Amino acid sequence: MRAQTWHEHVITKKVAVLAGCTALVLSLTGTAAQAGADSGSRDLGRQVLGANDGWGSQGAGTTGGSAAEAEHVYTVTTWAEFKAALAAGGSAPKIIKVKGMIDAVSEGCEAFVAGGYDLQQYLKDYDPAVYGNDKVAMGPQEDARVASAANQNSEIKAFIPSNTTIVGVGRNSGILGGSLQIFGVSNVILRNLTIEAPLDCFPKWDPTDDNKTGNWNSEYDTVVVYGSDHVWLDHNTFTDGRYPDSERPVYFGKVFQQHDGLTDIVRGSNYVTVSWNRYENHDKNMLIGNGDGLAAIDAGKLKVTMHHNRFDGILQRSPRVRFGQVDVYNNHYVVNEEQKSDYYIFGVGISSQLHATDNAISLPPGTSVGKALKKWNESPLTAENNYVNGKLTDLIAVHNAEIPGETLQSGAGWKPTLRTKVDSPKAVPWIVGNRAGAGRLR
Repeated sequence: MRAQTWHEHVITKKVAVLAGCTALVLSLTGTAAQAGADSGSRDLGRQVLGANDGWGSQGAGTTGGSAAEAEHVYTVTTWAEFKAALAAGGSAPKIIKVKGMIDAVSEGCEAFVAGGYDLQQYLKDYDPAVYGNDKVAMGPQEDARVASAANQNSEIKAFIPSNTTIVGVGRNSGILGGSLQIFGVSNVILRNLTIEAPLDCFPKWDPTDDNKTGNWNSEYDTVVVYGSDHVWLDHNTFTDGRYPDSERPVYFGKVFQQHDGLTDIVRGSNYVTVSWNRYENHDKNMLIGNGDGLAAIDAGKLKVTMHHNRFDGILQRSPRVRFGQVDVYNNHYVVNEEQKSDYYIFGVGISSQLHATDNAISLPPGTSVGKALKKWNESPLTAENNYVNGKLTDLIAVHNAEIPGETLQSGAGWKPTLRTKVDSPKAVPWIVGNRAGAGRLR
């Protein structure tokens, strides 16, 4: 009971701090905004996605908050200030400059605990040897977990309005443990941010999952683009950071999974360019389309371009595609020794139209090249001029030879036109290695 009362005090205090920070941010806006306006094209907040640079440049293009008036330019150094800046001014163009690494969970997971939740008691209550695997978790500890998770959910999710640019200041700025929601909006830019994936403090145990052997399931994508259009993600670093999956504990014989996706683009989102980012040390990376039964929402949309990104230590979904026309070129994929037996890069899902060319893939010795492709549905793809360990490789042919039970067809049925310079895939590891990620912009 004391823990519950203390937690409610913390939440109330946070709300008060957030309200106070709104006034603080607004009062500091003028000076920061004037400096940004004077710096012209060198100000990242004023830059827009270039012409023909992927699907995000379609139509009117992606300009974010580049046209923001002085009173809608903010520099933030805390999570409360960041959320206050997002809320200020509605959908009027705005630029938010993140200075330093700001922590969405600075008080730790214990600040979200409600209803007497206790992990050790939770493990005792739902131990398969006691609870079994025939029904989902129910009872006081599951109720407390749900209440605690609701507290975390409301605190770490930040909803980004239309016509917004968010940029990191300098080489070491970004967000720890926050979930950025680009939800039902248009015209958003995220650049030069290091974003550490949110850690689910209260994963759910589902005894019936995984053929009734049970599994841990977690929430919170790092960045989710949901029902939104014209989005540009550029020169960011996405990582598990301080909490790699390799260090997660094992309970009931299953990894205590506390991460979800790094960047998911779903539910009718459209016209997205993902360029010059680093994705590091993570399991489930990127879904483009998150359900086979969503044709009414997703068909004809989910148009995404991915170019000049580096994927290092990513186990799967780079990307996994449903429905969309997805152009993937000039990326570098690095598979680690620990992942080589259980990895895939390109996931071919229902009605997907994946066009993957001019990429570089680096694999450890003895790794199956055929696993680079993974088939869920009969959807032809284009995979041409890709290099594996410096050698031109027909990924489809190798996949079909190594995994004949998942034969893939060639020919995505469309050809990308919204491309800028296409580099030689032989040069991609060096180019991307030296230029992708946060802190590389000048």
